[in-house]
Amino acid sequence: MNRRTMRLSAGVVAAALLLAACGDDDGDDASDAPATEQTESTEATETTEEMSESTDEDMSDDEMAGDDIVDTAVAAGSFETLVTAVQAAGLEETLRGEGPFTVFAPTDDAFAALPEGTLDTLLEDPEGDLADILTYHVVEGEVLAADVVELDGQEVTTVNGATFTVNVGDDGSVSLTDAAGNTVNVVQTDIETSNGVIHVLDGVLLPG
Repeated sequence: MNRRTMRLSAGVVAAALLLAACGDDDGDDASDAPATEQTESTEATETTEEMSESTDEDMSDDEMAGDDIVDTAVAAGSFETLVTAVQAAGLEETLRGEGPFTVFAPTDDAFAALPEGTLDTLLEDPEGDLADILTYHVVEGEVLAADVVELDGQEVTTVNGATFTVNVGDDGSVSLTDAAGNTVNVVQTDIETSNGVIHVLDGVLLPG
């Protein structure tokens, strides 16, 4: 092989090696780019999810803080009769007010246990006897269960103006005796709302 041929062969080999090296560099760059983009995409997704979770928590807290006595009773699903009666008697706006109020709330079953026809009669004159009965279940201020058990044997004045008597059993159970001599049980306590607290009764209190 003459010197010219050897120089051409060497040139071809050098060019081939140079192209191969360039090809490897391009491959490295191409593989690096998707990895970087994938990392950035993952970080962006995680940030978005965290913001979404934070927003959901804030909304949930705001919604809970906004539940007044009426909204809480509606959401519970077991006070439909009470809510209907409160609305019919024109007391809804009052119980949505600033308060605070303590409501001793009879359940739907408690109203159903009244003598037949009693509720229908009351609803015929909602701003009369019905309003008197409903306000007899409301006490001004926030009276929590811990406060109620300290009132054993004492009379509590209601928004109605009439009183009922608190009875505390040896086992810590609480019942209320109304002005008509009927006794009903407190079956659930301290349902907190934005403008007061609800205690649940298994019967309806009568002011006299």
